Amino acid sequence: MPNPVFPIEQSAHTSSEQSAYAIEFQNVCLAFDEKIVLEDISFRLHHGETKALFGVAGSGKSVLLKLAMGLMRPDRGRITVLGEEITAMTEQELFKLRSRVGIVFQESALFDSLKVWENVAFRLMEEKIPFDEIERRVRESLRFVELERTYDMFPSELSGGMRRRVAIARAIISHPEVILYDSPTGGLDPVTSNTIVELIMKQRDVYKTSALLVTHRLQDAFTMASNEFDPKTNKMVPIPKGQRGEVPLSFLILRDGKIIFDGDAHELATSRDEYIREYIS
Repeated sequence: MPNPVFPIEQSAHTSSEQSAYAIEFQNVCLAFDEKIVLEDISFRLHHGETKALFGVAGSGKSVLLKLAMGLMRPDRGRITVLGEEITAMTEQELFKLRSRVGIVFQESALFDSLKVWENVAFRLMEEKIPFDEIERRVRESLRFVELERTYDMFPSELSGGMRRRVAIARAIISHPEVILYDSPTGGLDPVTSNTIVELIMKQRDVYKTSALLVTHRLQDAFTMASNEFDPKTNKMVPIPKGQRGEVPLSFLILRDGKIIFDGDAHELATSRDEYIREYIS
């Protein structure tokens, strides 16, 4: 595998502008009609941290991501993203903030009528960036996910795993400070899932990007908790046991719209809560 070429550009937002947390939920509640979807949700995502979100179907994981993007508004509570409270923002204000946030949708959500490069470049084209700059950054992003050869292909010509990698390229092209992943390995075979996990880890360790990761696969998060990306070999490698507590990855488990666990891999593995022990078994 060739050595990776990493983009040298960084976000235009300097550390002096950084808030204490990349994302913070404070006592967030949301209901659809009479059904409570999220109840009194509070958590913090630190800068450079990845927080893996778990829970059975209907526990509110994807809704939580939509709230973090400002696509939905809570009934009560506050949500802060990159130092800005989004719960009262106008759509125009949210549009500006979203330029600092990337998202990888479930099932990739590529435009089948557009070529790969057009899918990856979509946000940049909306921003009226010069074509030469768009082309350079598209190739840069596709190189990061090792799919530069797909530049002129259509999504229908790609495998499921390749489509997910293109979706990641699209998410990172604007050098976001936060990335939201909605089940990026869902429906993929174990080998392909491992490739996607490696890319997420690569973004975490090379760029220190903050991320919320919704996944149904505990193994994905445990892999990320016990490995790190080595830019010299372009592979993930095991973290020495004594350093695993320093890995910027935590677990958050939802049940019936409430948080029942928020902690690191060791705390999860040693939890005595019967529901949690059954869930991770």
